[in-house]
Amino acid sequence: MHHSNIRINQAGQKLSFHQWNNRLNHLNDMALFVEVARARSFRKAAEALGMPNSTLSRRISELEKAIGLRLLHRTTSKIELTEAGQLYYERSKRIVDEARLAHEQLGAMVEQPSGVLRVSLPVDFATLYLTPIIGDFARHYPGITFEFDLTPRRVDLVAEPFDLAIRIGKLEDSSLIARLIGRHSRHLYASPGYLEASGEPATPAELAEHECICMPRTPTWTLHQEMNKVDVGVHGRFTLNSVGMIRALAVNHQGIALLAEKIVAEDVASGRLRRILPEWQGSSVSIHAVTETRLVPAKTQRFVEFLSSRLMEP
Repeated sequence: MHHSNIRINQAGQKLSFHQWNNRLNHLNDMALFVEVARARSFRKAAEALGMPNSTLSRRISELEKAIGLRLLHRTTSKIELTEAGQLYYERSKRIVDEARLAHEQLGAMVEQPSGVLRVSLPVDFATLYLTPIIGDFARHYPGITFEFDLTPRRVDLVAEPFDLAIRIGKLEDSSLIARLIGRHSRHLYASPGYLEASGEPATPAELAEHECICMPRTPTWTLHQEMNKVDVGVHGRFTLNSVGMIRALAVNHQGIALLAEKIVAEDVASGRLRRILPEWQGSSVSIHAVTETRLVPAKTQRFVEFLSSRLMEP
């Protein structure tokens, strides 16, 4: 027999899937019996449970048959518990009430999730995207505490104790579950000081004549204009793997940068940076929330939903 069809009880005996399923059905019928015993009426219990009277009566009869004892005295006017029924009711009521309380408590956790949320995320994402908005999430969910691991490495979500990881750019093929939470278009920016000193490019090709602040292994910028696309070879004195530092260098007049609009919005509003070649834009960058499984706790689900609502461009 396949292992998927076997359960082990406390005595170490094997239960077939059919026996296991029967026990689950008996637990459901126990809850129905408690409702009938409380109401002392099949009709009232059936109305409260939202099921047909005949179905409820049949289920209680099947429970009595499975137990081997009559639990109820049925008359045309009322229902009374037998001696066995009274004992079964007293024991069953506690079990059913405990189960109901557990569901209510779990429901409260879904509404107001709590616990430690452990997230692995890139340094740039944490400082540029998350820091300005995390306070809103923390205020809305006071029961959650946070452990953020800022690292460039791709943590192992199966072996390491993280609820989720944030990944920027193209995803590697894996068995992990990834949800797109943001896709940001990028544009070209430079400071007024740099443009005054070096001039402003009028076409993408002229970028080759300028100081461009680049990421490692990206000597080519791909730019789009409606249906047109052009690849431009770029170079500069600064090559680095920090979006935050690229932005800072651009603000400090060190060259032209290809950055997401969200990252430089305040710099543009204050005049520290200016968008150039406005009819062109770079390839968009994708942001994913990655988990080991689709079955994530409420704290993780709410966090992913929050990030998506704040980061996804219309």
